[in-house]
Amino acid sequence: MNSTRRFLALTLASLAAMAGLAGPAAAQALKEVRVSSQPALLGSVPFAIAEEKGWWKEAGLKVTVINFPAGAPQIAASKSWDVGYTGSVPAVLGAVRFGLHTVAFSDDQSATNALYVRGPNANTIIKSPASLKGGTVFLTGNSTVDLAARSCMAKFGLAKGDVTVRSMGQAEIIAAMSSGSVDVGGLWAPNTYTAEEKTGARMLCSGREAGVMVPGNLVVRAEWAKENPQLVARFLAVYLRAQRWMAANRKDALAVMKKHYDAGGVVISEAAMNKELELRPTFDLASQLAMFNRGAQPSRADATMNTIASFMKEVGALRADEALPDPRTYVTDEYLRLIDRDPQLKAFASRSD
Repeated sequence: MNSTRRFLALTLASLAAMAGLAGPAAAQALKEVRVSSQPALLGSVPFAIAEEKGWWKEAGLKVTVINFPAGAPQIAASKSWDVGYTGSVPAVLGAVRFGLHTVAFSDDQSATNALYVRGPNANTIIKSPASLKGGTVFLTGNSTVDLAARSCMAKFGLAKGDVTVRSMGQAEIIAAMSSGSVDVGGLWAPNTYTAEEKTGARMLCSGREAGVMVPGNLVVRAEWAKENPQLVARFLAVYLRAQRWMAANRKDALAVMKKHYDAGGVVISEAAMNKELELRPTFDLASQLAMFNRGAQPSRADATMNTIASFMKEVGALRADEALPDPRTYVTDEYLRLIDRDPQLKAFASRSD
């Protein structure tokens, strides 16, 4: 092969690689996928990025994002969507009651589900967390921050009943901390940053410090996924690419995050948005596969979701007549493996441009 032909061959190969999935997508009609989400959350930012960059279309998908105010109504409406991003507690409820499968983790939220303290006793509590005994903690019940708080109190040597736990909405906790009527509250991001900046609250203990992982979950309707495995794989590939882009393009990612959070009615500072990216690690394809790989033992994903389910049983979020779900029935790496076995799709998912 002469130098001219070799140059042309290399150029064509490079263009093909850069095109990603554009060829297959252009050759066929776009496949409709209904994506459920919640606004103004880090885990839903990749959807906004994918839309802005045109990556859904590049992957052959026509995506409609349906937003819900919280996990409970999102899961209750699961017949109206195909795939989605939600919290780990709603993901377990969705598995037990609506046949939802967890197919990947969006991020690790354990550092941003935490107990915060403020007021005249803050220094005492931080120096000696066991001094919480006999006190009251306000948090949003049956949630991931409830799990993190219970794990923190166990770490402090506090038994059930040593501390009074009262349920309160996140906005109400921040308002009460600001007014001085609440000294100890359980919060999740981005409310954590608001509490730090607006009330002077300080973190006492996070789920990460207490040794519990709190993931965000990417879930699918099992019957739809069984009929459309390639669409699930393409959805995941786009999501993973958007996360890689966020990590590689911090300045541009912050601009998209600001628009996304503002549209959802959440206004946080640039410093807080940077904390979002720094405190909530995400996972590339190789990391996802490692977490979900069972081998001869339960996977890390299995163990994580078992912890979530056991907590839900303890607090009554799962009814007494509902068995603890076996993660092997609803946690799967099937669609991640589809990406890994497809060189073109794997390359697409690994890009950061």
